Amino acid sequence: MLNKSIIAVSALLMAIVSGCDSAPGGRSGDSSFAALQDRGRMAMGVDQYSSSHVFDVTADGGRVSLQRDSADSVGVAQIRAHMRLIQHAFEAGDFSTPAFVHAREMPGAAVMAKKRDAITYTYQDLPRGGAVVITTQDSAARAAIAEFMKAQRGDHHSGGMDHGRQ
Repeated sequence: MLNKSIIAVSALLMAIVSGCDSAPGGRSGDSSFAALQDRGRMAMGVDQYSSSHVFDVTADGGRVSLQRDSADSVGVAQIRAHMRLIQHAFEAGDFSTPAFVHAREMPGAAVMAKKRDAITYTYQDLPRGGAVVITTQDSAARAAIAEFMKAQRGDHHSGGMDHGRQ
């Protein structure tokens, strides 16, 4: 029993030191979500608990946005650099960053990689971060983008809309 208490206190201290907002398991109490958030922090360079992802499905593709929840010029710069790298990686058919963050191949990513010449990725600055807008006229690519966005939204426990798609 004492060992479990020591482990729990150690985990709590690690959460405090690493900047998490709550006890082990992250905000949700879900250890797989906390692990995803930690891998996201490694890949993106910003605390996932103080940033907001949005994954929108649009009539012609989708939009991934990431913003800091408060004014943080260093965090905003890091997000913008990350989102530009994501734009270029996706253009090349490289979806290894989302695979690392999610610890699995993301649904839709294989089709998006295969159809990379039919998809356009455009970076945009946002007030506290950045976005990558994904557009295509290819119906199979649009379906893959929607699948990718919905999986991202679910794993990140984030927001997003499905515009023009059911």
